[in-house]
Amino acid sequence: MADSKRNKNRCSFCGRSEDEVGLLITGINGYICNFCAMQAYEITQEALGEKNKNGLKPLNLHDLPKPAEIKAFLDQYVIGQDDAKRFLAVSVYNHYKRLLQKDANDDVEIEKSNIIMVGSTGTGKTLLARTIAKLLHVPFTIVDATVLTEAGYVGEDIESILTRLLQVADYNVPEAERGIVFIDEIDKIARKGDNPSITRDVSGEGVQQGLLKLLEGSVVNVPPQGGRKHPEQKMIPVNTKNILFICGGAFDGIEKKIAQRLNTHVVGYNAVRNTASIDKENLMQYIAPQDLKAFGLIPEIIGRLPVLTYLNPLDRAALRAILTEPKNSIIKQYIKLFEMDGVKLMFEDAVYEYIVDKAVEYKLGARGLRSIVETIMMDAMFEVPSAPQKKFLVTLDYAKQQLEKANMARLQNA
Repeated sequence: MADSKRNKNRCSFCGRSEDEVGLLITGINGYICNFCAMQAYEITQEALGEKNKNGLKPLNLHDLPKPAEIKAFLDQYVIGQDDAKRFLAVSVYNHYKRLLQKDANDDVEIEKSNIIMVGSTGTGKTLLARTIAKLLHVPFTIVDATVLTEAGYVGEDIESILTRLLQVADYNVPEAERGIVFIDEIDKIARKGDNPSITRDVSGEGVQQGLLKLLEGSVVNVPPQGGRKHPEQKMIPVNTKNILFICGGAFDGIEKKIAQRLNTHVVGYNAVRNTASIDKENLMQYIAPQDLKAFGLIPEIIGRLPVLTYLNPLDRAALRAILTEPKNSIIKQYIKLFEMDGVKLMFEDAVYEYIVDKAVEYKLGARGLRSIVETIMMDAMFEVPSAPQKKFLVTLDYAKQQLEKANMARLQNA
């Protein structure tokens, strides 16, 4: 009797009893089992056109952000660097068009244009990458080249770059195969010297040679959980043909290579005129592929990064704007921190000028601004949350006093 009573609860769609399914969901006038629920979800997805046969969200050229729209979005968060923004916006938009063209029956195949961005520290390379990730319709990840080594040595394998992309794509391989990877600190894998050495360059030229297959486009076996900690795991094949690679690096000291190259061209009667036309304060704008080769990148990897752009060093006006204008500016972040404690934080205008002057003196770019503001605000952030006050004004005298106190403490510790 109990058996027949239990068997009365059956799925209204497939007729299975609750003993034959993992889960039977009760409705007002019927039941649905877990198998039918999953099948109904797949039918709904297909009917609404949210996914195509590969499990990918379809791209529509009309819905994609145009290069001008991408640059306008970047302008809200990153001050200046118009040339780099234009290069980045065009390359990302062309990457979308290349993905759309892949399904079309066309004899003309659009090749991908990997990018390399060169600029001194604190000019906004990583910020550009992080900002554009908010706007994209494809998986995007940022990886650091400093930890990469050849296979078999302490560090991370080159394939770990694609492991991060797979994780962002929720291990959907077709989705990951059309993503974008930003490789930061690419200059740290430069060849350590022109002369061959008895010791192997496992984190320099060896890594560059390993990157060649990724940048060019090939099927790479990727360990889904990282290579060396889980040697028993099953590899996932990933085709990198449609993955766009954006590389960025400070290339500290490359200005000397640029200056040497420019001087070789300044000969004859035009020497004085050509020398006068060169902006010695911003040699990075004259960067060319041969300078990257002189710095230590191998010709093969330079050839696979055809789009070369630069970031201008930040002048005083740019630093002043970075301090207060962007949506996530440094000052707005501290105001928000104090606001969460119910305290209104205010700054005198002279404090901004003082912070910028110190940042120019330290020559650390936008990161220098952050460290200076952090030093000035440290005592206030420690004391104010416990105090009853509802307002806090940072004056010029207070800022100078805090910075000088911190500098004196460092000198005493030294």
